[in-house]
Amino acid sequence: MNLSILRARRISFAIGLAALVACALGSTIDRREFFLSYLFGFLFWLGIALGCSGFLMVHHLTGGRWGYPIRRFFEGAISTLPFLAALFVPLFFGLPQLYPWATAANIAADKVLQHKHAYMNAPLFIVRTIIFFAIWILLARLLIKWSAQQDATRSVEPTKKLRELSGPGLVIYPTTVTFAFVDWVMSMEADWYSTVFPLLICIGQMLSALAFIILLLAWHGPRSSLGEILSKETFHHLGNLLLTFTMLWAYLAYAQLIVIWSGDLPHEISWYLHRIAGGWRVIAFALLIFHFFGPFFLLLFRQTKRRTEFLVAIAVIIFLAHIADVWWVVAPSLYRNGFHASWMAPLAWIGIGGIWLAIFFWRLETRPLVPMNDPRFLVPAAA
Repeated sequence: MNLSILRARRISFAIGLAALVACALGSTIDRREFFLSYLFGFLFWLGIALGCSGFLMVHHLTGGRWGYPIRRFFEGAISTLPFLAALFVPLFFGLPQLYPWATAANIAADKVLQHKHAYMNAPLFIVRTIIFFAIWILLARLLIKWSAQQDATRSVEPTKKLRELSGPGLVIYPTTVTFAFVDWVMSMEADWYSTVFPLLICIGQMLSALAFIILLLAWHGPRSSLGEILSKETFHHLGNLLLTFTMLWAYLAYAQLIVIWSGDLPHEISWYLHRIAGGWRVIAFALLIFHFFGPFFLLLFRQTKRRTEFLVAIAVIIFLAHIADVWWVVAPSLYRNGFHASWMAPLAWIGIGGIWLAIFFWRLETRPLVPMNDPRFLVPAAA
């Protein structure tokens, strides 16, 4: 048992539990603030898990050497999805505080909500959420099961199964995220929609997941069995991927903005107007600098990607910027006149994240960090 992982697991669990208890006490003061903060924290950590599932399937489909040292990190992240499904349950009790379609008075006063009511209602919302998590958990279980089978045999059949699953899986992942985030985020504003938004969410999830994995690999990789297969090339490849997804995220964010703004349609533009009102404008500008321009410029240089300390610093910037991005996407739907922050938001983020990390580290300890018997990477099985 790795003592650093064990210590990290215990600390994460203790801090997360304390933060969640404090946040739950806060719900007795302001239920609306509690559910908004909880949704924010939940979406961030769910995004890490789903982003890891996307990268894991890309790795199995392409056979890229970049994914070999970090495969167990991806598998550890997706194995937390049943826990995340259970964590979603409290949000079912906060639908009237978060969504206009969940309140009868709002429906009676708004024709748009009346038109959408056949789809956007509490029973169907719950059913769809259960379906989304069932699909994600099934994909995760198959990816982990066949990976474990490959560790135990020299047959190529488990790797073939992983590859055959990953093709359709990379279609299922953005499709289910599209429907899920229409329900969970887009419906917070009754008359707003965007066809780019769900894909932007997927790319943001994968970008933040990659930043998280880089930080984890830099911290734990050299002190574990992964140290034997890590090299500057490993971090260089991950840096190239980080640059690619940074550019893709910026492209989609710009595409959504320019299409909506040039269309000059009040229903679509209102979403952006809320997010540049008052102090929200500062967050938008910070995202432009720290979620795109800064990392993009630094990652253009080869030495930046080959120096672990530089790459880790960029990953930290992207990781923190994505936290702000999730809050910027969610909170202005309820606070439209200017920047709003609450003490419950960081507590919810820390609480859910602490428990999530504890389970992630626990799952990470259950299997060797170096995958065995993969026919594409000839590493002999452990004696």
